[in-house]
Amino acid sequence: MQLQGIFSIRFILGGLIFIGFIVFYWQSLSFERFVDTPINWPDKNQALVVEKGNGLNKLASQWYQQDVITSEFYLKLFAYLNPEFKQVKVGEYQIENGETPRTLLTKLKEGKVIQYAFTIVEGTNKWQLIDLLKEEPNLIFDLAEDSAEQIKQLNLDWSNIEGWFYPDTYYFSKGTSALELLKRANQKMREVLEQEWQNRAVGLPYKNPYEALIMASIVEKETGIPSERDMIAGVFIRRLEKRMRLQTDPTIIYGIGPDFNGDITFKDLRTPTPYNTYVIKGLPPTPIAMPGRAAIHAALNPADGSALYFVATGNGGHYFSDTLEEHNRAVRKYQLRK
Repeated sequence: MQLQGIFSIRFILGGLIFIGFIVFYWQSLSFERFVDTPINWPDKNQALVVEKGNGLNKLASQWYQQDVITSEFYLKLFAYLNPEFKQVKVGEYQIENGETPRTLLTKLKEGKVIQYAFTIVEGTNKWQLIDLLKEEPNLIFDLAEDSAEQIKQLNLDWSNIEGWFYPDTYYFSKGTSALELLKRANQKMREVLEQEWQNRAVGLPYKNPYEALIMASIVEKETGIPSERDMIAGVFIRRLEKRMRLQTDPTIIYGIGPDFNGDITFKDLRTPTPYNTYVIKGLPPTPIAMPGRAAIHAALNPADGSALYFVATGNGGHYFSDTLEEHNRAVRKYQLRK
Protein backbone atom coordinates (compact mmCIF):
# COMPACT_ATOMS: atom_id res chain seq x y z
CA MET A 1 0.00 0.00 0.00
CA GLN A 2 2.84 2.35 0.88
CA LEU A 3 4.56 1.67 -2.44
CA GLN A 4 1.33 2.26 -4.28
CA GLY A 5 0.85 5.58 -2.46
CA ILE A 6 4.38 6.67 -3.21
CA PHE A 7 3.90 5.74 -6.87
CA SER A 8 0.70 7.76 -6.99
CA ILE A 9 2.38 10.81 -5.48
CA ARG A 10 5.29 10.51 -7.90
CA PHE A 11 2.87 10.17 -10.78
CA ILE A 12 0.98 13.26 -9.70
CA LEU A 13 4.19 15.23 -9.17
CA GLY A 14 5.49 14.10 -12.53
CA GLY A 15 2.27 15.19 -14.15
CA LEU A 16 2.43 18.58 -12.49
CA ILE A 17 6.06 19.03 -13.55
CA PHE A 18 5.16 18.05 -17.10
CA ILE A 19 2.21 20.47 -17.13
CA GLY A 20 4.44 23.18 -15.64
CA PHE A 21 7.03 22.54 -18.34
CA ILE A 22 4.35 22.78 -21.04
CA VAL A 23 3.03 26.02 -19.55
CA PHE A 24 6.53 27.44 -19.26
CA TYR A 25 7.36 26.43 -22.83
CA TRP A 26 4.12 27.93 -24.11
CA GLN A 27 4.72 31.13 -22.15
CA SER A 28 8.27 31.32 -23.54
CA LEU A 29 7.02 30.97 -27.07
CA SER A 30 4.33 33.55 -26.39
CA PHE A 31 6.93 35.91 -24.90
CA GLU A 32 9.27 35.49 -27.88
CA ARG A 33 6.41 36.07 -30.28
CA PHE A 34 5.43 39.20 -28.35
CA VAL A 35 8.81 40.92 -28.51
CA ASP A 36 9.12 40.32 -32.25
CA THR A 37 5.50 40.89 -33.32
CA PRO A 38 4.70 44.29 -34.92
CA ILE A 39 3.03 46.69 -32.52
CA ASN A 40 -0.39 48.17 -33.21
CA TRP A 41 0.54 51.81 -33.56
CA PRO A 42 -2.71 53.76 -34.13
CA ASP A 43 -1.39 56.34 -36.62
CA LYS A 44 1.62 55.55 -38.77
CA ASN A 45 2.03 59.27 -39.54
CA GLN A 46 2.13 60.24 -35.87
CA ALA A 47 5.48 60.25 -34.11
CA LEU A 48 6.08 58.93 -30.61
CA VAL A 49 7.09 61.68 -28.21
CA VAL A 50 8.88 60.58 -25.04
CA GLU A 51 8.81 63.41 -22.54
CA LYS A 52 10.98 63.93 -19.51
CA GLY A 53 9.78 61.73 -16.65
CA ASN A 54 8.29 59.07 -18.94
CA GLY A 55 10.10 55.90 -17.87
CA LEU A 56 9.62 52.47 -19.39
CA ASN A 57 7.04 51.35 -16.80
CA LYS A 58 4.87 54.37 -17.49
CA LEU A 59 5.21 53.94 -21.25
CA ALA A 60 4.33 50.23 -21.00
CA SER A 61 1.16 51.04 -19.08
CA GLN A 62 0.17 53.75 -21.59
CA TRP A 63 0.80 51.53 -24.60
CA TYR A 64 -1.17 48.63 -23.11
CA GLN A 65 -4.13 50.87 -22.31
CA GLN A 66 -4.02 52.20 -25.86
CA ASP A 67 -3.89 48.65 -27.31
CA VAL A 68 -0.51 49.36 -28.84
CA ILE A 69 0.96 46.24 -27.17
CA THR A 70 -0.80 43.04 -26.12
CA SER A 71 0.97 42.59 -22.79
CA GLU A 72 2.26 45.16 -20.35
CA PHE A 73 3.84 42.35 -18.31
CA TYR A 74 5.84 40.95 -21.23
CA LEU A 75 7.26 44.36 -22.11
CA LYS A 76 8.37 44.95 -18.54
CA LEU A 77 9.76 41.40 -18.39
CA PHE A 78 11.75 42.00 -21.56
CA ALA A 79 13.26 45.11 -20.01
CA TYR A 80 13.94 43.22 -16.76
CA LEU A 81 15.77 40.49 -18.65
CA ASN A 82 17.61 43.14 -20.71
CA PRO A 83 18.34 45.99 -18.25
CA GLU A 84 19.90 48.19 -20.95
CA PHE A 85 16.39 48.79 -22.31
CA LYS A 86 15.15 50.33 -19.06
CA GLN A 87 16.82 53.64 -19.89
CA VAL A 88 14.78 55.43 -22.57
CA LYS A 89 15.92 58.76 -23.97
CA VAL A 90 13.69 61.80 -24.26
CA GLY A 91 12.77 62.86 -27.78
CA GLU A 92 10.56 62.36 -30.81
CA TYR A 93 10.67 58.99 -32.55
CA GLN A 94 9.34 57.82 -35.90
CA ILE A 95 7.36 54.57 -35.74
CA GLU A 96 8.27 52.47 -38.77
CA ASN A 97 6.13 49.87 -40.51
CA GLY A 98 6.71 46.53 -38.80
CA GLU A 99 8.04 48.14 -35.62
CA THR A 100 8.21 45.54 -32.84
CA PRO A 101 8.64 45.97 -29.08
CA ARG A 102 12.27 44.87 -29.50
CA THR A 103 13.09 47.37 -32.27
CA LEU A 104 11.14 50.15 -30.56
CA LEU A 105 12.96 49.76 -27.24
CA THR A 106 16.27 49.56 -29.11
CA LYS A 107 15.42 52.86 -30.79
CA LEU A 108 14.49 54.49 -27.45
CA LYS A 109 17.62 53.13 -25.78
CA GLU A 110 19.92 54.48 -28.51
CA GLY A 111 18.08 57.80 -28.75
CA LYS A 112 17.45 57.51 -32.50
CA VAL A 113 15.17 60.53 -32.56
CA ILE A 114 13.73 62.16 -35.67
CA GLN A 115 16.19 64.59 -37.23
CA TYR A 116 14.98 67.79 -38.87
CA ALA A 117 17.04 69.93 -41.24
CA PHE A 118 17.60 73.69 -41.11
CA THR A 119 19.53 75.27 -43.98
CA ILE A 120 21.33 78.60 -43.94
CA VAL A 121 21.74 79.66 -47.56
CA GLU A 122 24.78 81.63 -48.73
CA GLY A 123 23.94 85.34 -48.79
CA THR A 124 21.23 85.17 -46.12
CA ASN A 125 21.36 88.17 -43.79
CA LYS A 126 20.63 88.20 -40.07
CA TRP A 127 17.06 89.50 -40.39
CA GLN A 128 16.17 86.77 -42.86
CA LEU A 129 17.86 84.15 -40.68
CA ILE A 130 16.00 85.22 -37.55
CA ASP A 131 12.67 85.13 -39.41
CA LEU A 132 13.42 81.60 -40.65
CA LEU A 133 14.32 80.45 -37.15
CA LYS A 134 11.07 81.87 -35.78
CA GLU A 135 9.09 80.06 -38.49
CA GLU A 136 10.70 76.66 -37.83
CA PRO A 137 8.07 74.82 -35.73
CA ASN A 138 10.47 72.20 -34.39
CA LEU A 139 12.89 74.71 -32.89
CA ILE A 140 12.46 76.64 -29.66
CA PHE A 141 13.23 80.24 -30.53
CA ASP A 142 15.23 81.68 -27.63
CA LEU A 143 17.42 84.30 -29.29
CA ALA A 144 17.11 87.69 -27.58
CA GLU A 145 15.58 90.57 -29.50
CA ASP A 146 18.17 93.04 -28.25
CA SER A 147 21.40 93.11 -30.29
CA ALA A 148 23.64 93.48 -27.24
CA GLU A 149 21.99 90.48 -25.60
CA GLN A 150 22.42 88.45 -28.78
CA ILE A 151 26.15 89.17 -28.66
CA LYS A 152 26.30 87.93 -25.04
CA GLN A 153 24.26 84.81 -25.80
CA LEU A 154 26.59 83.85 -28.66
CA ASN A 155 29.78 84.99 -26.92
CA LEU A 156 30.89 87.07 -29.91
CA ASP A 157 33.75 89.54 -29.84
CA TRP A 158 32.09 91.90 -32.31
CA SER A 159 29.18 94.31 -32.06
CA ASN A 160 26.91 92.57 -34.57
CA ILE A 161 25.90 88.95 -35.20
CA GLU A 162 25.79 89.54 -38.96
CA GLY A 163 27.96 87.22 -41.02
CA TRP A 164 28.90 84.89 -38.17
CA PHE A 165 26.82 81.81 -39.11
CA TYR A 166 28.22 79.41 -41.66
CA PRO A 167 25.84 78.57 -44.54
CA ASP A 168 25.15 74.85 -44.34
CA THR A 169 22.41 72.34 -43.44
CA TYR A 170 22.16 71.61 -39.73
CA TYR A 171 20.27 68.63 -38.34
CA PHE A 172 18.47 68.80 -35.02
CA SER A 173 15.82 67.03 -32.96
CA LYS A 174 12.43 68.46 -32.02
CA GLY A 175 12.62 70.97 -29.18
CA THR A 176 16.21 71.99 -29.89
CA SER A 177 17.09 75.55 -28.94
CA ALA A 178 17.56 77.96 -31.86
CA LEU A 179 20.44 79.43 -29.89
CA GLU A 180 22.09 76.01 -29.76
CA LEU A 181 21.79 75.68 -33.54
CA LEU A 182 23.25 79.16 -34.05
CA LYS A 183 26.17 78.32 -31.78
CA ARG A 184 26.94 75.32 -33.99
CA ALA A 185 26.75 77.49 -37.12
CA ASN A 186 28.94 80.12 -35.47
CA GLN A 187 31.55 77.56 -34.43
CA LYS A 188 31.73 76.25 -37.98
CA MET A 189 32.11 79.78 -39.37
CA ARG A 190 34.98 80.44 -36.95
CA GLU A 191 36.68 77.23 -38.04
CA VAL A 192 36.27 77.88 -41.77
CA LEU A 193 37.38 81.51 -41.46
CA GLU A 194 40.47 80.50 -39.47
CA GLN A 195 41.37 77.79 -42.01
CA GLU A 196 41.06 80.20 -44.93
CA TRP A 197 42.88 82.96 -43.05
CA GLN A 198 45.86 80.67 -42.47
CA ASN A 199 46.03 80.01 -46.23
CA ARG A 200 45.52 83.59 -47.42
CA ALA A 201 47.50 85.33 -50.10
CA VAL A 202 50.25 87.71 -49.00
CA GLY A 203 49.94 91.48 -49.00
CA LEU A 204 46.18 91.78 -48.43
CA PRO A 205 44.90 95.03 -46.90
CA TYR A 206 43.05 93.34 -44.02
CA LYS A 207 43.87 94.07 -40.40
CA ASN A 208 42.24 90.86 -39.15
CA PRO A 209 40.03 87.92 -40.22
CA TYR A 210 36.89 89.94 -39.45
CA GLU A 211 37.67 92.41 -42.24
CA ALA A 212 38.10 89.45 -44.58
CA LEU A 213 34.67 88.19 -43.46
CA ILE A 214 33.19 91.60 -44.31
CA MET A 215 34.74 91.50 -47.77
CA ALA A 216 33.58 87.90 -48.28
CA SER A 217 29.99 88.91 -47.52
CA ILE A 218 30.15 91.63 -50.18
CA VAL A 219 31.59 89.20 -52.73
CA GLU A 220 28.83 86.73 -51.83
CA LYS A 221 26.12 89.30 -52.54
CA GLU A 222 27.72 90.61 -55.74
CA THR A 223 27.78 87.37 -57.73
CA GLY A 224 26.53 83.82 -57.72
CA ILE A 225 28.92 82.75 -60.48
CA PRO A 226 31.82 80.76 -58.99
CA SER A 227 34.33 81.85 -61.62
CA GLU A 228 33.71 85.54 -60.87
CA ARG A 229 34.18 85.55 -57.09
CA ASP A 230 37.96 85.96 -57.05
CA MET A 231 37.76 88.53 -59.88
CA ILE A 232 35.28 90.67 -57.96
CA ALA A 233 37.36 90.30 -54.81
CA GLY A 234 40.36 91.47 -56.85
CA VAL A 235 38.49 94.61 -57.97
CA PHE A 236 37.56 95.51 -54.41
CA ILE A 237 41.05 94.82 -53.09
CA ARG A 238 42.59 97.12 -55.70
CA ARG A 239 40.03 99.82 -54.91
CA LEU A 240 40.90 99.60 -51.21
CA GLU A 241 44.60 99.83 -51.99
CA LYS A 242 44.01 102.93 -54.15
CA ARG A 243 41.74 104.43 -51.45
CA MET A 244 38.81 104.39 -53.84
CA ARG A 245 35.29 103.93 -52.50
CA LEU A 246 33.95 100.42 -53.03
CA GLN A 247 30.65 101.70 -54.47
CA THR A 248 28.86 98.36 -54.19
CA ASP A 249 25.05 98.28 -54.28
CA PRO A 250 24.53 95.41 -51.80
CA THR A 251 25.98 97.58 -49.04
CA ILE A 252 23.44 100.31 -49.79
CA ILE A 253 20.64 97.75 -49.62
CA TYR A 254 21.91 96.43 -46.30
CA GLY A 255 22.17 99.95 -44.90
CA ILE A 256 18.50 100.60 -45.76
CA GLY A 257 17.62 97.51 -43.77
CA PRO A 258 14.85 94.89 -43.96
CA ASP A 259 12.39 97.48 -45.31
CA PHE A 260 14.25 97.79 -48.64
CA ASN A 261 11.61 97.76 -51.41
CA GLY A 262 13.78 96.37 -54.20
CA ASP A 263 14.74 99.62 -55.96
CA ILE A 264 17.88 101.68 -55.34
CA THR A 265 17.25 105.38 -56.03
CA PHE A 266 19.67 108.26 -56.61
CA LYS A 267 18.64 109.48 -53.17
CA ASP A 268 19.74 106.14 -51.70
CA LEU A 269 23.14 106.55 -53.35
CA ARG A 270 23.62 109.93 -51.67
CA THR A 271 22.08 109.14 -48.27
CA PRO A 272 24.82 108.55 -45.68
CA THR A 273 24.62 105.31 -43.69
CA PRO A 274 27.46 103.35 -42.08
CA TYR A 275 27.07 100.88 -44.95
CA ASN A 276 26.73 103.18 -47.95
CA THR A 277 30.04 102.53 -49.73
CA TYR A 278 29.20 105.25 -52.27
CA VAL A 279 29.65 107.68 -49.35
CA ILE A 280 32.01 106.03 -46.85
CA LYS A 281 35.60 105.04 -47.53
CA GLY A 282 36.86 101.53 -46.93
CA LEU A 283 34.87 98.56 -45.74
CA PRO A 284 31.47 98.82 -44.01
CA PRO A 285 31.56 98.21 -40.25
CA THR A 286 30.18 94.65 -40.36
CA PRO A 287 29.45 91.91 -42.86
CA ILE A 288 26.24 92.32 -44.85
CA ALA A 289 25.34 88.61 -45.15
CA MET A 290 26.49 85.07 -44.35
CA PRO A 291 29.25 84.17 -46.84
CA GLY A 292 30.08 80.61 -47.81
CA ARG A 293 33.56 79.11 -47.96
CA ALA A 294 33.98 79.93 -51.67
CA ALA A 295 33.37 83.65 -51.06
CA ILE A 296 35.69 83.63 -48.04
CA HIS A 297 38.37 81.91 -50.08
CA ALA A 298 37.96 84.48 -52.87
CA ALA A 299 38.23 87.38 -50.43
CA LEU A 300 41.49 85.93 -49.13
CA ASN A 301 42.79 84.82 -52.52
CA PRO A 302 41.70 87.51 -55.00
CA ALA A 303 42.48 87.21 -58.68
CA ASP A 304 45.34 89.23 -60.11
CA GLY A 305 44.49 91.86 -62.68
CA SER A 306 44.01 95.56 -63.28
CA ALA A 307 40.21 95.91 -63.40
CA LEU A 308 38.77 98.55 -61.06
CA TYR A 309 35.13 98.40 -62.17
CA PHE A 310 32.46 95.90 -63.12
CA VAL A 311 28.84 96.10 -64.22
CA ALA A 312 26.12 93.45 -64.46
CA THR A 313 25.49 92.32 -68.03
CA GLY A 314 21.94 91.16 -67.43
CA ASN A 315 22.62 87.46 -67.92
CA GLY A 316 23.93 86.83 -64.41
CA GLY A 317 27.53 87.78 -65.14
CA HIS A 318 29.59 90.98 -65.10
CA TYR A 319 31.74 93.00 -67.48
CA PHE A 320 35.07 94.12 -65.95
CA SER A 321 36.82 97.38 -66.87
CA ASP A 322 40.21 98.87 -66.14
CA THR A 323 39.22 102.52 -66.62
CA LEU A 324 36.25 104.72 -65.79
CA GLU A 325 35.76 105.52 -69.48
CA GLU A 326 35.51 101.85 -70.38
CA HIS A 327 33.20 101.26 -67.43
CA ASN A 328 30.87 104.08 -68.48
CA ARG A 329 30.64 102.61 -71.96
CA ALA A 330 29.76 99.23 -70.42
CA VAL A 331 27.10 100.85 -68.23
CA ARG A 332 25.53 102.47 -71.29
CA LYS A 333 25.64 99.16 -73.14
CA TYR A 334 24.31 96.87 -70.42
CA GLN A 335 22.35 99.10 -68.05
CA LEU A 336 21.04 102.04 -70.11
CA ARG A 337 20.35 100.33 -73.44
CA LYS A 338 16.60 100.39 -72.80
